[in-house]
Amino acid sequence: MLPVHTRVLGMTAALVLLGIGVGCGGDSSETTGSGGSGAGSPTSGGGNSSGDGGSLFPSGPGGGGQGVGGNNGNCNPTLTGIVRDFKAYNGGNGHPDFETFGGQGLRGIVREDLGEDHKPVYAHGGGTAHTTGPNEFNQWYRDVAEVNHRIEFEVQGTVDNNGLFTYANSAFFPIDNQGWGNEGNAHNFHFTFELHMTFKFQGGEVFSFSGDDDLWVFVNNKLAIDLGGLHSELSETLTLDDAKAAELGLVPGQEYPLDFFHAERHTTESNFKVQSTLDFTNCNPIIF
Repeated sequence: MLPVHTRVLGMTAALVLLGIGVGCGGDSSETTGSGGSGAGSPTSGGGNSSGDGGSLFPSGPGGGGQGVGGNNGNCNPTLTGIVRDFKAYNGGNGHPDFETFGGQGLRGIVREDLGEDHKPVYAHGGGTAHTTGPNEFNQWYRDVAEVNHRIEFEVQGTVDNNGLFTYANSAFFPIDNQGWGNEGNAHNFHFTFELHMTFKFQGGEVFSFSGDDDLWVFVNNKLAIDLGGLHSELSETLTLDDAKAAELGLVPGQEYPLDFFHAERHTTESNFKVQSTLDFTNCNPIIF
């Protein structure tokens, strides 16, 4: 496992709920294990989804925002996204991007701007050290018959009295025994997850993420977190200060889209933890 890698960017707390489905992936030489307890249900994600496990913030959450669901009482945002299940690559069968590569992360797999269809855009003409190529990558977040299975998943966490949202899960397996099944493993390790939402920008919101395998978060259609590639657990802390807000084109009091994309591509673990403040505004799920 690499030392925890932390960067402070400047990004909205809305990212909080995003960190769904973090897979350990990493090098294929990792010690085989069950990845913790809890097989997971379609709504629980397996394991412990509410344990705080200690704060990721050195001195509290900081920042503004009204907390998850802090939407002035207008609605109760539903954070439902799409999991797509893939078969592990095995002797020519399955998807070549799953259970194939190893390594410790690769930034720059996707372009800085989100595509017009609300999907990440592959940034290369051919393969990389962690991906096969554009055609294969384009299947990650799109429904493709005989390639993936589409399953809805709802994110559920806890919010304390200070508006700090926490979702902590050391055994995140949201689709065990679903889709293509576990393929002989203790859990279903090969899937992607996408979640789309809107938020009201207040200024100073903070998001902290700790987990592994590919993660991309776009705010106002611009890449704000890039933890792409196969890797062991990494952490990222983003503070939406004035400079980052200006970079992303955010104005206090306005609503903006936030788009989250994750991939679990390799055995043998699946870790995920997010903590933040945020103010979601989408009353109903946003599905693309």
